Amino acid sequence: MAKFFLRKKIGDRVVNGHPWIFGNELGDSDGTAEPGDIVEVYSYNGSFVGKGYINPASQIRIRLLTRDKQEVIDDQFFYKRINDAWEYRKQLGYIENCRLIFGEADMLPALVIDKFNDYFVIQTLALGIEKWKDAIVAALNKIFSPKGIYERNDVSVRTLEGMEQKKGFLSAPFDTNIILNENGLKFHVDIENGQKTGYFLDQQDNRRAIAHVVKDADVLEAFCYTGTFSMHAAKYGAKSTLGLDISENAIQIARNNATLNGFEDISKFETTNAFDVLKLWAKEGKRYDVVMLDPPAFTKSRENIQKAVTGYKEINLRAMKLIKPGGYLVTASCTNLVSPEMFLDTIDAAAKDARRTLRQVEWRTQSADHPIIRNIQSTQYLKFLIAQVL
Repeated sequence: MAKFFLRKKIGDRVVNGHPWIFGNELGDSDGTAEPGDIVEVYSYNGSFVGKGYINPASQIRIRLLTRDKQEVIDDQFFYKRINDAWEYRKQLGYIENCRLIFGEADMLPALVIDKFNDYFVIQTLALGIEKWKDAIVAALNKIFSPKGIYERNDVSVRTLEGMEQKKGFLSAPFDTNIILNENGLKFHVDIENGQKTGYFLDQQDNRRAIAHVVKDADVLEAFCYTGTFSMHAAKYGAKSTLGLDISENAIQIARNNATLNGFEDISKFETTNAFDVLKLWAKEGKRYDVVMLDPPAFTKSRENIQKAVTGYKEINLRAMKLIKPGGYLVTASCTNLVSPEMFLDTIDAAAKDARRTLRQVEWRTQSADHPIIRNIQSTQYLKFLIAQVL
């Protein structure tokens, strides 16, 4: 097995627990390795750091899988990691639907597995983990005996690893339009063509958190996607809900969700650009008891962080102008590069410009089936705030 050594002055981050090793953090090497091979990593003075997979084509040259020199990376290794992750989710109560594997947080870098009851969706986002896909599928079959497994590797990050984008069945074919249960509601999920893996599980706990603020309220949900927050608002006693999204396909699924749950009379949806509508309706004097914002990520590039911050400030400012005094703002950010502090500062700046005072009700992050590793900043990405707007 090839050995790679960290440079003296820039190896502390890795030695202290981060699994990513960039090309400029590596110095000498001993032996050769093919892209995707398992290699050993040592500090500059020769002490063992860990084992991981290498890809010279990637900026993240090596991703570590284990810090145990005696641990063998084989099919059994992946079975054990996946089974351990499942035991953790079960203990926390995530049994029916969950993010089963959350990459680095489950010590399986660049691997995402979502469990939708008896169906599984996989993303292998780096060459080294792609090479173990058969072992991963075998582990899922052994642990769960699932009804179906599907890969959603139609993501651009794979091109950075020198891999093709693709999607398709990793089991016998099945109907990829399924229905899942969440918090006593039912939702249509399009595994094949929906965003990401077809459904956003990271907000499942936060959707319960709106229960007390939406009762008897007129609710506006911008960037509603398939209407999951609107459905929860209706379940928790909202007088009316209106969801806005630019995707006609998402809006149609949202309408189907309203029918599925018996909320057609309460929940309406419109295909429109939420940015434009929020601004227009504020000028027209429309008012709501609750406005909910759950936009997609505004940037994946550090160069565009300020543009993302400007976008968050703008939509939250417009939302606050639509909220009746004493009403509530429910707002979220899934942009990984926008820190919790930056997001809260942006909300405060929007409130100042709107001349409104915010009283915090809830401050949360992603659901616990998306675990956060304290020294890996990228594992905490979701910010979620409920505030009364005075």
